[in-house]
Amino acid sequence: MNNDRLMQVILAPIVTEKATEVAERNNQIVFRVAPDATKPEIKAAVELLFKVEVDSVQVLNRKGKEKRFGRYMGRRRNERKAYVVLKAGQELNFAEVN
Repeated sequence: MNNDRLMQVILAPIVTEKATEVAERNNQIVFRVAPDATKPEIKAAVELLFKVEVDSVQVLNRKGKEKRFGRYMGRRRNERKAYVVLKAGQELNFAEVN
């Protein structure tokens, strides 16, 4: 896999109450990823960027909600999330990452 492509796969970490609870309980980290990213690409990108070992990756596609803005209908963006399970003993702290 191309390193340039791997640098573009992970868009942002998702930091919510649910993501924090999942991280504490199951040693999982949640990321927003590119819409065309595959599981092997996500695994390789996390291992490359954060220097941790990945056990498995689960991916979900969330459809954007339709919302009303005054009299106009709008739409939130579609989103692809990746739940990355780290191997036992591995830890990822965003405060330490540059």
